[in-house]
Amino acid sequence: MSIQWYPGHMTKARRTIAESMPSQDVVIEVLDARMPLASENPVLAELRGQKPCIKVLNKSDLADPAVTTAWLRYFEAERAAPLDEAERRASPGGQVLAIAISASQSSEARRRIPELCKRLAPPKNGPGKVVRAMIVGIPNVGKSTLINALMERKVAKVGDEPAVTKSQQLVTLKTGMAISDNPGILWPKIDDEAASFRLGVGGAIPDTAIDYQSVALFAAGYFLRRYPELLVARYKLKELPETAAALIEEIGRRRGCLRSGGSVDLHKASDILVHDFRAGRLGRISLEEPPGLESPSGIEESA
Repeated sequence: MSIQWYPGHMTKARRTIAESMPSQDVVIEVLDARMPLASENPVLAELRGQKPCIKVLNKSDLADPAVTTAWLRYFEAERAAPLDEAERRASPGGQVLAIAISASQSSEARRRIPELCKRLAPPKNGPGKVVRAMIVGIPNVGKSTLINALMERKVAKVGDEPAVTKSQQLVTLKTGMAISDNPGILWPKIDDEAASFRLGVGGAIPDTAIDYQSVALFAAGYFLRRYPELLVARYKLKELPETAAALIEEIGRRRGCLRSGGSVDLHKASDILVHDFRAGRLGRISLEEPPGLESPSGIEESA
């Protein structure tokens, strides 16, 4: 089962981005450092074309640091600028630089992002010429938080839920660089089922649009495979459950998610696991690794 969510305002946002793209020098695509590939919107890659791009791996304080380092190498090595005109025509995008930041690194973002934009932007000649950059990304990856950090004051509404930003906003930094902040958009059909589950676990899709138990089973399987020691520490497990379903039941028992008669309320237990991950209470976890390095994304789940 995959998760689909594409409300009407995203069609308008996509059109606005497409109309604004020709006037931009650089695209700043904000990704979730815990799932950079799943949060990389193919629609935005198509709209960007050959525009140079900065991939901002946000929420890096919640991600596995070793995996984040591998992702930075991946984006800069695999998505580097083509060497000649023939390669440029064949390539799906222009030069890419990548940076990992977190909400606590406002000063780092203010220093490095404008610096990278100027490095990537084509030369500007004449008075009044400024670098223009566009911030894009899927919902709830921290685009508005980033623009607030760059402006050193709150100019964009933020919230720990998708679709907080509804319209484009233009701001000018102290450096003179012009930046547009855009609503988060997904793509109409997410064909990769694993990616859709990662988006659900990470909070890019509203809780009302996901099946908590299915999303939690996916997450539990992956955590058992890749981060078992974090599960043991967080939930004080005496031994590791063999399946994702057994893990969720054990979490429910330990956290008092019981119905009358003693059965586990699986929805409540699933809610605990998903929100513990989102808040970083499990520890620093990445939901995927760069292609070629990725291990299986879970263990066999049983009912």
